Amino acid sequence: MGLSTHVLDTMHGCPAAGMGVAFYATQGGAATLVKRLVLNDDGRSPDGPLYESGALKKGTYRLVFDVAGYFRARGVALPEPNFLDQVSLDFGVAHADQHYHVPLLVSPWSYSTYRGS
Repeated sequence: MGLSTHVLDTMHGCPAAGMGVAFYATQGGAATLVKRLVLNDDGRSPDGPLYESGALKKGTYRLVFDVAGYFRARGVALPEPNFLDQVSLDFGVAHADQHYHVPLLVSPWSYSTYRGS
């Protein structure tokens, strides 16, 4: 059923349009870049799911979100060093026949995630 992500900016109460994201497949300590993307106006991948149904495999993955770059681009004055720079989420896919949705709710000072539907 695939893999998707969605980022919401909780500071401004809107999708995190323009945030850079890197997506990796991981194995042990190694990470292989699958794709880089910039989130669309809805805070989602402009190309749809990161993996379509059937392409997602059981294994471990990483999403890296450029939080500081996004908030700087929005004109937010961040301290140096900023509290959050890049948020890295490592997660596992145990059932490739199910949909995995990895949302991120983020501000310059906090974030949360969960397995969505």
